[in-house]
Amino acid sequence: MTSQQVWSFLPVAALLLLLSVHTLAEVVKSMSDCSQFFLDQTPPHIPGILKDGKILDQERYKPICQTHENQRRFVTLYDTKNKIPVFSAFRFVKVVDTKKPENWWSIEPQLEDKTADKNMQQGEKDKKYDHQAGDVDYRDNKGFDRGHLFPSSYASTLDDKISTFTLTNIVPQVTSFNQGSWYKMEQCVKRIMEKHCINSHGDTEGFVVTGAQPSSGSFLKNRVNIPSALWSAFCCYNAKKKAWIASAHWGDNVKDKSEDKILDTITLKALYQKLSMSKSDFLFSGTNCPLQTTVTKFDPKM
Repeated sequence: MTSQQVWSFLPVAALLLLLSVHTLAEVVKSMSDCSQFFLDQTPPHIPGILKDGKILDQERYKPICQTHENQRRFVTLYDTKNKIPVFSAFRFVKVVDTKKPENWWSIEPQLEDKTADKNMQQGEKDKKYDHQAGDVDYRDNKGFDRGHLFPSSYASTLDDKISTFTLTNIVPQVTSFNQGSWYKMEQCVKRIMEKHCINSHGDTEGFVVTGAQPSSGSFLKNRVNIPSALWSAFCCYNAKKKAWIASAHWGDNVKDKSEDKILDTITLKALYQKLSMSKSDFLFSGTNCPLQTTVTKFDPKM
């Protein structure tokens, strides 16, 4: 029997099952439900939003375990009012598949209806959603990209990469910034983690949190907040040097003034001061991540 004949005998339900993309993006009750993506399983402290793992306004901010093919890939805290993520957090491991997936953009149905299916779905082309951005919000917006917080280039496998193409992991990012200084920073940090973030088992392992600072009044199509800035921080243990390393970056969401623009590498403490008047170590709280040194201590080229 030919493969074509085998397919012809399959019932319709089975065909749909085989052809479907099993992508889940469950809206959960607490950040602790996805704690494996945080260093020491400790969620960050985001002033006014997230404290001691508790979401202060649970109607507005929703934690999402971004899951594809029944495997959780990363975690996002989503702002349903501004319709952008507050941050996405993930565990960086060795990249084994460099193939770029197709741009299949999805939405989270449970943000609209708590009783909806857990499966992440491709949104309706022209629908404007109440609690999240849709494809229509990002279409025909010259000068802005769909900027990943968890970049697909950091994802290890093709399935990991596919999971990043959800609009709950996306913010409106100025094109020249996204494709210029921010992209160069992402690739530089990726190389640094591949070189220096080697744990005691000899495996690549780093923890990354990337977020967006919402603007006070700039919106895409009067619906999706255009962040005033993006930020990112990582921390990991270097078993060879028996030391913890960490660095952070901050970039204003504006046009790069030149193609040569490079974002400064800053300390965690400097990032904390930019994000809040608080001097607390709220991204990697209670860990050994150094607050006042950067990876340039190990890699002067950074």
